[in-house]
Amino acid sequence: MTKAFISYHHDNDQSYKVHLSEMATYFGCFEDGSVNTGDISDDGRSSQAIRRQIRDVYLRDSQVTILLCGQETKHRKHVDWELKSSMIDGSVNHRSGILVINLPGVSSCWEANLPAEKYQLYSDYYGGWASFETRTDFEARYPRMPDRIIDQLVRVGVTISVVPWERIEYDPNALRWLIDETAKQRFNNNYDLSRSMRRNDATSRLANALTAKPHQTLLGMADARAPNDVESRLAELFYTHPSSRNK
Repeated sequence: MTKAFISYHHDNDQSYKVHLSEMATYFGCFEDGSVNTGDISDDGRSSQAIRRQIRDVYLRDSQVTILLCGQETKHRKHVDWELKSSMIDGSVNHRSGILVINLPGVSSCWEANLPAEKYQLYSDYYGGWASFETRTDFEARYPRMPDRIIDQLVRVGVTISVVPWERIEYDPNALRWLIDETAKQRFNNNYDLSRSMRRNDATSRLANALTAKPHQTLLGMADARAPNDVESRLAELFYTHPSSRNK
């Protein structure tokens, strides 16, 4: 059974983490490697020391890191630490595969990048499939996604799948398949590690300000055309059919 670590915003998204842990317990979707783990303290230590402790102690021998992406996840330093630590080879444990699950209200789009994922998870979808390559496209499509994940989605040689919560919430077979297939990709993923680790959380007010404008624009598109080409492009990207990026 694949061992997975769940990375999430503890204050906002605890109920979703508990739900996944219960799926692991009752349906054997994965071995939960994040039981009873809390936020790690930096204590003024270097980024390298923090990464080492997370990789070799918190992540232990986990093979996959599951990111629960909620409204404020992208601005949480602990999530960023866990993501970067998942992407490196530690002295004891190797890098992990990464699976992103978008929580309700974040985005209903998906990135079906794993082999055969379209057939395993989206056999009921008969719409068209689009391809996205630029950072601007991904940021417009996933305004709540951590920058470190966007770094990987635009990078050739990295396979990360993004799935909406509703696709796995009551489907343990789908969740198990995603985690097992993500684990197979971990050694092939050539992660972009150039971004420095976040050392502070953004406040709720700042976090909302950083991501509110795309949502205001998109919601307004139902009644009126956006006032400029940039906002029109954001709305166009957001409302396209769910996509699979060609590798």
